[in-house]
Amino acid sequence: MREIPDPGFAGDDGAVDVEVAAALTSYDAAPGDRTRALAATAALQDSRVLVPVVAVLGEVEHDDRGLAHDKSSDMAAVLMTGRDGRTALLAFTGSAPMARWDPAARPVPVSLADAAASAVQDGAAALLVDVAGPVLFAVEGDDLARLAAGERLLRLADGGWGWAGTA
Repeated sequence: MREIPDPGFAGDDGAVDVEVAAALTSYDAAPGDRTRALAATAALQDSRVLVPVVAVLGEVEHDDRGLAHDKSSDMAAVLMTGRDGRTALLAFTGSAPMARWDPAARPVPVSLADAAASAVQDGAAALLVDVAGPVLFAVEGDDLARLAAGERLLRLADGGWGWAGTA
């Protein structure tokens, strides 16, 4: 019998982490403030996010009356393309924000670093968090690359922020 590995989120009820909600609310009050964006990223990196997977039709077969039926389907993570042509992998802070976006999507709990690594692997320019609200947040550019590489965002003694990696 096969064993399914523990993703590390035993007892997760799908609720949004209180610290994540507070950090995103603070960011939403001043979305151009880099310090608030970094604080939100730091809060997210210490919680889990839910990456949605949805059914994608593979093959269709037609019966003797000409009606189409699903023959096969696959499950896939969702990439969204923005008006500027860049793609983003979707992630959600909890099951309620994900259900607002698509009630049929299935949650896959992962760390922010794993979601970032998946985004980079899929060629996405960003990780888009809570696309249906309450607070839309994007992890992109250098922040996305550093998280994907396994680095951690740390609060420095002077109140600033810095990245730390493994040697």
